Amino acid sequence: MPMDYPFVALRADAVPRAVMPFAQHMLDTYASETNKVASVWHAFTDDDLRYRPHPRAMCVADVLKHQLLSERRFFGEFLQIDEPAASTVLPQETGVSAHVARLVDLARPRLSALAGRDERWWLETAPFFDVERQRAWIFWRRVLHTAHHRAQLVVYLRMLGRTVPATYGPTADVTWSGADPTTSVDAAARA
Repeated sequence: MPMDYPFVALRADAVPRAVMPFAQHMLDTYASETNKVASVWHAFTDDDLRYRPHPRAMCVADVLKHQLLSERRFFGEFLQIDEPAASTVLPQETGVSAHVARLVDLARPRLSALAGRDERWWLETAPFFDVERQRAWIFWRRVLHTAHHRAQLVVYLRMLGRTVPATYGPTADVTWSGADPTTSVDAAARA
């Protein structure tokens, strides 16, 4: 039985087709990662937004805000695609659902913009903080940054005693028939 996510904002059949076939996996990954982030965010309540596990840690609301703003910066400044003004990125409402909706609303036009880029564009270098990197590299750096903060929030969920949604596979809370996590030497030895 395949893994079913409880929340899917960007369905696979709604992801635009890339003009450069090799780039399709990047669009599919960005849509999938957005769905994973949205699923983790949905596991929080509005009452959790001020939760921070340590005085020097960001609270949940700060992580959500950072995700929205830093994605805007990566796509606008570093990948150099059209993005809304930074002053319009955060949702008008402060709740979890408003942040999830904004995450998804901002992802849709990014997918369309990326779909139209050719190989030359992906391989071209662009400024990335104080260095230059290929746009494909910058894109994957964004995906890794997103995964980092999603994992941060998964830890927060665990510390709050909440159910941790499945993202890449089963969790201690969510599994399914046929799930095959690699938690043993025997599993890792399979060819």
